[in-house]
Amino acid sequence: MQKQLFNTIQNDVLNQEICEDRKVVLQPLVFYIQEKVNDKQTINLNFICSHNSRRSHLAQIWAQFAAAYYNIPNINCYSGGTQETALFPKVAETLSIQGFQIFKIADSNNPIYAIKFDENCLPIIGFSKKYDDAYNPISNFVAILTCSQADDGCPFIAGAEKRIPITYEDPKISDGTTNQTEVYQQRSIEIATEMMYVFSQIIK
Repeated sequence: MQKQLFNTIQNDVLNQEICEDRKVVLQPLVFYIQEKVNDKQTINLNFICSHNSRRSHLAQIWAQFAAAYYNIPNINCYSGGTQETALFPKVAETLSIQGFQIFKIADSNNPIYAIKFDENCLPIIGFSKKYDDAYNPISNFVAILTCSQADDGCPFIAGAEKRIPITYEDPKISDGTTNQTEVYQQRSIEIATEMMYVFSQIIK
């Protein structure tokens, strides 16, 4: 693990408290993962937000990290949106500051990033796409709705075994303001804390 990422986890994530109301929100995801682990099945998590530009990417990346941190096997994390846009640059910047290695491997209006939390791990591929893009699983996955717009706008998600709303406030509200960096850092830590909690509850 990168030293800065280790420091982020120890100093900013593991010492955060999660209120009981949020634990209730997170429990269906804990149950889903635990059932799959018990059955020794592959676990596909697709984090969905309207634009697949901010919250869904943060959740995808932190969930994949949390699974590795707690040595939970057979976890594949994806993200998608109700429409394709682009991974917002501030998200990549925030994750880089917090200790991830970020490489832009294709430059366009919708850049493709490789994101690594350890020098020897497979990179997480980050780019904006619809939730049913060919890059994502078409069946045997759980759809995790990270924004209320996606939850309302996706009454049916083909191929999903289950849908679980775990929503977060959009850090976009800070764009163009003097506290943008702080808001993105806080949202990333909030999501990291909850994903770490989820995987800490899994019994192997």
